[in-house]
Amino acid sequence: MFRFLLILRHLIKYGVVLTLLLVFLAHSFVRDASRGRIYTDPHRVPTADVALVLGTSRYTRSGRTNQFFEARMDAATKLIEAGAVRVLIVSGDNASAHCDEPGAMTEALTARGVPAERIVRDDAGLRTLDSVIRTNRVFGQDRIVIVSQRFHVERALFLARSYGIDAYGFVAADAAGVAQVSVRLREYAARVRAVLDVYVLGTEPRVLGDPIPIEFPAESTLQS
Repeated sequence: MFRFLLILRHLIKYGVVLTLLLVFLAHSFVRDASRGRIYTDPHRVPTADVALVLGTSRYTRSGRTNQFFEARMDAATKLIEAGAVRVLIVSGDNASAHCDEPGAMTEALTARGVPAERIVRDDAGLRTLDSVIRTNRVFGQDRIVIVSQRFHVERALFLARSYGIDAYGFVAADAAGVAQVSVRLREYAARVRAVLDVYVLGTEPRVLGDPIPIEFPAESTLQS
C-alpha cells in the first residue's frame, strides 16, 4: 500500500509539472504568433476589406450587461469610422432563439450607427477556431483584422496564422472586476486547446458549407 501511494504521489507530481509545462509552451506559441500584429489605434491598423468580430453573449448569466460584448462592439465601430475595414463579419453561436450572438452584435452595431450593409452574419462561429477558418474558407478572405479583447485576439491570431491567414488584431477594452479574472483563467486552458487543435488534432470547423461571397459597399462612412 505504501509503495502504491509513493508511485501515485510521483505520478501526480510529474503530471502537474507536465501540465504546467504544456500551459507555458502554449502561452509562448500564442504570444509569439501575435507579436507585432496587435493594434489599439484604429488609424494604425493595416487596412483590410474585412474585420472579424468574435462573438460573446450580450448579457451575463446574472442578466447584467456583458462588458466584453459592449467593448467589442465599440471597437468594431471605431474600425468602420476610421475606414480601416469595409465590412464587419460578426461571428458567433446561433444555436437557438435564446442564443443568437450574431443577431445581438448586428443589433448593437446598427444602434451605434454602423450601416446594415456593412455587417455580415456568420451564424456558425461555434468556436474561435470555427470563426477564423470560416472567414477564409466560407467568406473568401485571406487578410483580416480580428476584433476582441487582447487575450482573445492573441489566440485568434495564432489560429489564423497557423491556417495561413494574414491577420492583425484590434484590441477592445477589457472588462473590470471578477469577470476579468475568471475569463483570464479559462484562457490558459483555451490556449492549450488551440495548440493541440493545430499541432496534434488537426481540428476543422464543425460547419463549413458553400462559399458565401461578400458584397462590399462602395463607401466606408457611418450613417449620420
